[in-house]
Amino acid sequence: MAPRGGLRTGAGRKPGSNDYHESTRAIRVPLSLWGDLQQYLDSIKLLRKRQTLTKDMVFPAIAPPPLNFPLFASRIPAGFPSPADDYIDQRLDLNAYLVTHPAATFFVRVSGHSMTGAAIHDGDLLIVDRALEPQHDRIVIAAVNGELTVKRLAIKKGIPWLMPENPDYPPLEISEGLDCVIWGVVTQVIHHV
Repeated sequence: MAPRGGLRTGAGRKPGSNDYHESTRAIRVPLSLWGDLQQYLDSIKLLRKRQTLTKDMVFPAIAPPPLNFPLFASRIPAGFPSPADDYIDQRLDLNAYLVTHPAATFFVRVSGHSMTGAAIHDGDLLIVDRALEPQHDRIVIAAVNGELTVKRLAIKKGIPWLMPENPDYPPLEISEGLDCVIWGVVTQVIHHV
C-alpha cells in the first residue's frame, strides 16, 4: 500500500500557472465583498491581457464609504450670490456622483495637449467607464499599438476616427491594419483651477 499525504515530487500547482502569472496568497474575504473583489481582479486580468495597464492608471476603491458634502439649492451666478440662498438643499456623495459603475471604472492621468479644445489638459485626471458603449462624439480612451490615448470618437461615412481637440495634432483613422482597442468612455475630467 502506497503512503498517503506528504510531499510528492511534481505535485501541486506550478509557480506562475495562475491567471496572474505570479505568486499568489490565500486570504479570507467577507462574502459581502466577494463580488466586488472578483470584478476588480477580472479588470486587472483584462488590462494585463491587453497590455494596457500603466503606472498612470488608478482604480476606485472597492465599496468606498459615502463621501457626503453639502449641496446648496441654488446655482452660483458669476456675479454676487443671493443671501436668501444660504441653506443646504441636500448632500452630495462624490463617490456615487463620479463613479456609476465601480467595477468597470478606472482613473488615468493625461499626458499631452491633444485634447485642450475639450478642456482636457496635461496632468488632468480622467474618470473612464468601460461599461459604457463607445459612440460617435464621445471622448474615449483607446489603446493604439499598445499606447493609451484620449481622443474624441467620430464615425465618418461608417469609418471610425480618433479625433484630437487641438489643430496641432492629426486625426487617426481606425483602419483594419491598426492595432486599436477602444478601452472606455471618459465620463469626468478632474483638474485643478
